[in-house]
Amino acid sequence: MVKVTVCGAAGGIGQPLSLLLKLNPKVSELALFDIVNAKGVAADLSHICSPAAVTGYQPSSKDDKETIKTALKGSKLVVIPAGVPRKPGMTRADLFNINASIIRDLVANIAKSCPDASILIISNPVNSTVPIAAEVLKKLGVFNPKKLFGVTTLDSVRAETFLGDLIDVPAASLKGKISVIGGHSGDTIVPLINVDSSISGKISKISSSDYKAFINRVQFGGDEVVKAKNGAGSATLSMAYAGYRFAENVLNSLSSGSPSAAIPDSAYIYLPGVPNGSSLASKLGGTDFFSVPVVLENGAIKSFVNPFEKLKITKDEQKLVEVALDGLKKSIDQGTAFVQASKL
Repeated sequence: MVKVTVCGAAGGIGQPLSLLLKLNPKVSELALFDIVNAKGVAADLSHICSPAAVTGYQPSSKDDKETIKTALKGSKLVVIPAGVPRKPGMTRADLFNINASIIRDLVANIAKSCPDASILIISNPVNSTVPIAAEVLKKLGVFNPKKLFGVTTLDSVRAETFLGDLIDVPAASLKGKISVIGGHSGDTIVPLINVDSSISGKISKISSSDYKAFINRVQFGGDEVVKAKNGAGSATLSMAYAGYRFAENVLNSLSSGSPSAAIPDSAYIYLPGVPNGSSLASKLGGTDFFSVPVVLENGAIKSFVNPFEKLKITKDEQKLVEVALDGLKKSIDQGTAFVQASKL
């Protein structure tokens, strides 16, 4: 039986994500935390006839430091979509100062209340918030890099959807046949579409202009949603689905081993902390955080797929990697420096 805590459960991502988790039969207890409205969301979800018991937690005042601890206690999986959403004209970097403190404080509470939990970071900018989480856990002496994940699954979901449209195959059939590596913002996102030989014939027929348009759409799909919502929101529903897809992978691994996909879903991880990760980090010019396909076992990283050894990377994709690395290093340094200057 698994207790899952969602931090930021009343937000645009948190509510649909909590709904999906409520429907998962492997979840026995679902704790919903937010600074407002968490109890209302919990009451709503508690009327659904699925096994998970749902409880809402929200602080009674700004000085209430105990409610979050109660929400987290005993959790095996913590999912964090908390934070301010991106608005029109706002880059992911603009979100940093607002969301960095939120992630720092939430992760500090995880370290104290459920240090062995698998932690899924959705809050943007992921390229910086995951390094923030890692530094907090290091400072508090409970860092397990095999259980810290930046959720980049939305990039894979978009790549499968958009490529399916482009080559006229069902998007669902592309899961495990393509991969997305790098980071989780703009040109740090690198879709790899030459992974599986079963679709190579269709891939080879994509024109250069269509390929460039596809890459741009995967990298900047969030802007498309923000614009379509006329400033009233960002990619909340698709992100909730993507976050749940990776959470489901973790839940499955807690009960039955590794994911079944030929190429598992990617996650943004701390490479030096996982088997053979230091070697890849070195080859990436000392980039310690990078999104790669991960194989899970008991809620932790068992291994990862080294895309430069096991996947087919074209010259065009290699150029995308080089651009991504430049952006990633800046974001990682920003996140690390934030925590080093903070008091916990």
